[in-house]
Amino acid sequence: MDDTAALVTAARDGDPAAWSRLYQRFSGLVWAVSRSCLMNASDAQDACQSTWYLFAEHLTKLRDPSRAGAWLATTARHEALRVLRTSGRAVPVDDLELLGLDADERSPELLLLEAEEESERAERDQLLWSTFEELPDRCRRLLRVLIASPRPSYQEIADGLGMAVGSIGPNRGRCLKRLGDLISQRGVSGILG
Repeated sequence: MDDTAALVTAARDGDPAAWSRLYQRFSGLVWAVSRSCLMNASDAQDACQSTWYLFAEHLTKLRDPSRAGAWLATTARHEALRVLRTSGRAVPVDDLELLGLDADERSPELLLLEAEEESERAERDQLLWSTFEELPDRCRRLLRVLIASPRPSYQEIADGLGMAVGSIGPNRGRCLKRLGDLISQRGVSGILG
């Protein structure tokens, strides 16, 4: 019996150590898939929690316990998309009081310099993300998963994205080259160092 299948069977039978090992094995994958769909870490955390809840709820109904990683990845993607559809959250902006700073304590020159730097960074980030959105969906999902922390294993990535393990590296290279080419076409340098 596959190690994952054995862990699922033991967890079904109430073994907390098996449940813990399943969580340790697949939490990076669940996080990476959720984060690949959601920009907001809090929303991704909500999707992860829902995914693990659903896993616990369906643990006794899994048809193929050895494919628990694929089930979790698919469910994480569905939950992330559900959160995306239902989230009406506003994205917070910097607030000096929340940061424990008083605007009166900083010089106007420093504030102006910080504002200019932030504006340049925001423009560069906006260009990068708008260029990133021009990539095919498969590239966007792969690159988002690959920058997740903690980074899932190639096997987890393959299960989550429905790819062969051996194709992940070459696809990553092609996707990064394509992103670099798109950025160069826009005349921006220094983004992908």
